[in-house]
Amino acid sequence: MPAQKRTVFVVSDGTGITAEMLGHSLLTQFEGIDFQQITIPFVDSLAMAAECVARVRAAASHDAARPIIFSTLVDAEVRDAVRAADVYMLDFFEMFLDPLEAELGVRSTHTVGRSHSAFDKKGYSNRIEAVNFAMAHDDGVSSREFDKADVILVGVSRSGKTPTSLYLALQFGIKAANYPLIPEDFERNDLPKPLYPYRNKLYGLSIHAERLREIRNERRPDSQYSNIDNCRREVEQAENLMRREGIRWVNSTTKSIEEIATTIAQEFKLFRNVY
Repeated sequence: MPAQKRTVFVVSDGTGITAEMLGHSLLTQFEGIDFQQITIPFVDSLAMAAECVARVRAAASHDAARPIIFSTLVDAEVRDAVRAADVYMLDFFEMFLDPLEAELGVRSTHTVGRSHSAFDKKGYSNRIEAVNFAMAHDDGVSSREFDKADVILVGVSRSGKTPTSLYLALQFGIKAANYPLIPEDFERNDLPKPLYPYRNKLYGLSIHAERLREIRNERRPDSQYSNIDNCRREVEQAENLMRREGIRWVNSTTKSIEEIATTIAQEFKLFRNVY
């Protein structure tokens, strides 16, 4: 039996990131349904709302079921205009702002785009600084200023160090460097020298050899680099090295970047600045 198909629109007066995250969390609870998710950001006027409604109605005209909308629209007039599309609509702000206003005894500002804005200049600056740090200290390019790192990720090539470093920086303002463990390190049976003074900041990422082979083969097909025996050998040697050096580590194969980053933040008791 073919999977049920539903079109899901994420509609926001800002970037749509908040609605995407909340909506995705809800949709993952439903198996056997093929969700096609479409994000429409910056719907902050009646004209934009009309364009949004036209896209939603076009989808409804060829879908077997009515579309679903996840919304974080602040402006009530714009929200009502989008609701005119006659779909199933979940507006997260409408759900939560009214009860919060009643509890706090204060009316919200109803300001568009506050959740991912640059109004918080200090927080925004910290996040950009952390991203720049992650990029400057990616893949062992530089070991300068490791003393300023909150965490230094280690692991074999393509084990997920770079995306995890950037996620920690972009989402939480955590300064994360990363440094590769390479065959020469395994031959010496020792940590790379630049890492010695910062053992307390090291955290390892490992990965199943079969998955590593798939990832490496996309980059360098049919090479020694992506050979399955080589992948198995590198993973085994990296894990042995991390065990011997007392480095905490996690297998990234079945974990999302969000899960890995949260695990690292908890392990190091790092304060997560949510932006």
